Amino acid sequence: MIDINNFSNKALLVHIDKYPIDINNSKEEFHDLVVSANIEFIDKIYLTQKNKSIGIKYYIGKGDAELIEEEVKKSNAKLVIFNVDLSPSQERNLELLFSARVLDRTGLILDIFSQRAFSHEGKLQVELAQLNYLSTRLVRGWSHLERQKGGIGLRGPGETQLETDRRLLRARIKTIKKRLVKVGNQRQLSRNLRLKHNTPRISIVGYTNAGKSTLFNLLTDMNTLAENKLFATLDPIHRKLELEYKKNAVISDTVGFIRELPHHLIESFKSTLSEVAESNLLLHVIDLSDDNFSAYIEEVNSVLESIGAKDIPKILVFNKIDQNYNPENFTHLEKDSFCYVSAKTGYGMENLRKIISEKIFEDYEFLTVKLDNSQGMVRSSIYENCNVIEEIFEKSGHNTIKFMSNQSYVKYLVKKGLIERKVIEKLKNSQEIYKTG
Repeated sequence: MIDINNFSNKALLVHIDKYPIDINNSKEEFHDLVVSANIEFIDKIYLTQKNKSIGIKYYIGKGDAELIEEEVKKSNAKLVIFNVDLSPSQERNLELLFSARVLDRTGLILDIFSQRAFSHEGKLQVELAQLNYLSTRLVRGWSHLERQKGGIGLRGPGETQLETDRRLLRARIKTIKKRLVKVGNQRQLSRNLRLKHNTPRISIVGYTNAGKSTLFNLLTDMNTLAENKLFATLDPIHRKLELEYKKNAVISDTVGFIRELPHHLIESFKSTLSEVAESNLLLHVIDLSDDNFSAYIEEVNSVLESIGAKDIPKILVFNKIDQNYNPENFTHLEKDSFCYVSAKTGYGMENLRKIISEKIFEDYEFLTVKLDNSQGMVRSSIYENCNVIEEIFEKSGHNTIKFMSNQSYVKYLVKKGLIERKVIEKLKNSQEIYKTG
């Protein structure tokens, strides 16, 4: 990627209004992206593209392009940033017209990601996304070179610098993909271990800058980075979350989603996003103070669908009620479990913890098993993987264990032959268990 710092004090922003009327803060989001990339800008230009066809040469019309050209010369800007995705040819044509570097929306997001990646996997994922993005733009870097020259004394089997660069780029992409597969296998081992121990997995998802990391810190008593910037969290963070009935879960803070997230970016982060797709529960954090939250919910749901996480149970967590709270306006969204919280003040956190436990234990059954002295291994396994509510020791040497378990673990016990299906009796009144527990 380019060195943005070389242009940081000479950037000109071009906002093209092309979103539907229900998205009225696209200007603010574009501004926040630039600020998150630590880029200083000298001016902004606003253009309207609604109901206009996209130009093949410049994306915008020739008149608008010349208007920007005049502003670039007047301000002596060295970098022009567009809030839309440009094709390689459009980017190249604009650079020739402006005599300045041009960066589109995807390039800007990739630059932010490159600054936020700290883990080995995160750096590999960002580099893969950058290389995929640059693969169609290599011609720009070598446009001053001719193709392989012919003629007497000049013929040869050699390749041009452009061809060499493409070959090296493909080789690097192949290497990174192999490394990511290896990291993904290691991640899968960790997931298998959690699955073996019947550990619930919870992922925090949502639009970028909705307050996910602040909520994560409050739930886990951690102090991870939480900034008022877009994509403050890039590398997923996993911590233990204590639930009711002496049960623990693993909760993950994930990268925020954004409108029109580039497809190749989702592909590059597939191993990270697979954590979301294999979760038992999603906490969808929504910024209640943003008037466009309904549209953001749809954007997040669209990304969840693309990674195969659409049908995972979720809780809508309406955050920042200290800035805006009017429940009557959101009754149409109450088809899912929901709650109102303020991750900043801590309001509503106890209620959220209760709802999380209810969701996690929604498919659990309250069971009782009678064991003899020779089944100590079964008893140990139940204590390790289930929620034991009560154990009664009898004079005959038998002991009766009342516990909560999901069906997958019960099937595991039966499949392994540790217990027989006939000795499992479903308790009829779980409320009675709570009293005895």
